[in-house]
Amino acid sequence: MFTVSTVNVNGLRAAARKGYVQWLVSSGADVICLQEIRADPDELPGELREPDGWRAAHAAPLAMPGRCGVAILSRLTPTAVRVGFGSAEFDGDGRYLEVDLPGVTVGSLYLVNGTVGRPSQDAKERFMAQFLPYLVERREKAAIDGREMLVCGDWNIAHREVDIKSWKANRRNSGFLPNERAWLDELFADTGYVDVVRSLHPDREGPYSWWSYRGRAFDNDAGWRIDYVAATRGIAQTAMSAVVERAPTWAARWSDHAPVTVAFDWSPT
Repeated sequence: MFTVSTVNVNGLRAAARKGYVQWLVSSGADVICLQEIRADPDELPGELREPDGWRAAHAAPLAMPGRCGVAILSRLTPTAVRVGFGSAEFDGDGRYLEVDLPGVTVGSLYLVNGTVGRPSQDAKERFMAQFLPYLVERREKAAIDGREMLVCGDWNIAHREVDIKSWKANRRNSGFLPNERAWLDELFADTGYVDVVRSLHPDREGPYSWWSYRGRAFDNDAGWRIDYVAATRGIAQTAMSAVVERAPTWAARWSDHAPVTVAFDWSPT
């Protein structure tokens, strides 16, 4: 088995005070992708920067202190670490990081979260336009090298109506806009990547991975599925299980996201 988890921690230090550390200790994952660290690695205590038993790689939010930031924790030592995807605009934001492990490249992604009518939405669309060709290029390079690709993280887009509880009310909101959803159509239909959770749960509503802190969204399971594990087909076809580790109660949450964990019948070689 090869198990991967991904979660937006919504501030690693805050999450650590609420239960993240206990979750990490109990995790059986081989690789964990984290998003929205919100701290430079040097600002983190050692037990969060590189926990015992893990090798850690970080992409700090250099251009956006206190925001963004992604990391990858691995039981194995990476043979290579790359920050960013060759974007002069976004590589300093701490939004993408990837590591090479035996037989697989794993990326941790925090895609821009936009708002319709504001500059952040324009930035989101520029990010998408630059990132998709990179994913195609990396998949092609991985195939030449005999490697698989996993890109895990907070994509900030709900793909289909079954991926968002209140889809009718959000048709004009960022995260469920037609062009954003079409971008995911292209990713999962034309570029050789598979939405692993949806492949294992083709007809299920959700499973949601994010719930607003406002109102009773969590209690009513009025969520969004925006955290994806995108995989090249070779490893995707070995996926055995995919679960959202939803907290049992609102009070037990340590982030507004829940970890998404996928187990593959596959071994790094």
